[in-house]
Amino acid sequence: MSPTPATYSIGIPGKPWGDAECNQWLSRQCRQRSYESEVLSKIEQLHSRFDVEEYGRLEYGDECFPLVAIRSRDWNNDLPVMLVTGGVHGYETSGVHGALLFVDQHAEDYAGRVNLMVAPCVSPWAYERIHRWNPSAIDPNRSFYDNSPAEESAALMRLVAPLVNRVVMHIDLHETTDTDETEFRPALAARDGKSFTPGGIPDGFYLVDDSENPQPEFQQSVIAAVEKVAHIAPADDNNEIIGSPVVARGVIEYPLKQLGLCASITSARYKTTTEVYPDSPRATPEQCNTAQAVAVCAAIDYALTHQ
Repeated sequence: MSPTPATYSIGIPGKPWGDAECNQWLSRQCRQRSYESEVLSKIEQLHSRFDVEEYGRLEYGDECFPLVAIRSRDWNNDLPVMLVTGGVHGYETSGVHGALLFVDQHAEDYAGRVNLMVAPCVSPWAYERIHRWNPSAIDPNRSFYDNSPAEESAALMRLVAPLVNRVVMHIDLHETTDTDETEFRPALAARDGKSFTPGGIPDGFYLVDDSENPQPEFQQSVIAAVEKVAHIAPADDNNEIIGSPVVARGVIEYPLKQLGLCASITSARYKTTTEVYPDSPRATPEQCNTAQAVAVCAAIDYALTHQ
């Protein structure tokens, strides 16, 4: 891991950013990969087996990004709805490609048993820039609330709104990376005019449950499945993972709704956020994608059995 900077390179320490600082930050963001060739092309290959819908478009300057969701082909309103989201933070690669891997290799196994809704890349601009924020320096995964300032979040909430009370399980696919510590957390502190306190990055897979409606057996069923393909993050010396108490092996809790997190957008009983560590010397990109897909299957299987 690169050294954590003592101060961020934009702004004045202790002073929140204004427009000038946000524009300076934006000027540094470069396109590093293609949403069209890496994501939309894979979705197009799934079109013969699943329903694909455009649920919005993001327009940033002269760039336009269609937002695309994948649905079960034979949608049946009598069946439970399972929601899978990925790429809310665009830089978290296995969230996107793990969701697509699940659809390609496993989704048809649930035909006639569930209705699947998969939004594999919620933040395509950030996917291309390998960043956490959108062009306005807003974190979509802190923006899932009414009158959201992030169009990525608002568009997903509009898509899900007709189903919000019918979703039984929602799994949101994320990563925790070394750059969280070297770039994204320092940038967040600078943006908000706060001091940055260095922390650690957990080596392995873990889950975030909802502290307002914890489902420990559900979380542990996902951990048990993923452990067959990827290692689970241990607690640190304080029995914490990224500053939160470990409530069970590989599980921490957040107040999802209070924080405006993606996993809070439905009334689903079973909710979880996955966190994969792609920078581990014990993991490959393929293993990270597989861990995400396995987590989705385990979450659906548990919800089907316990709905």
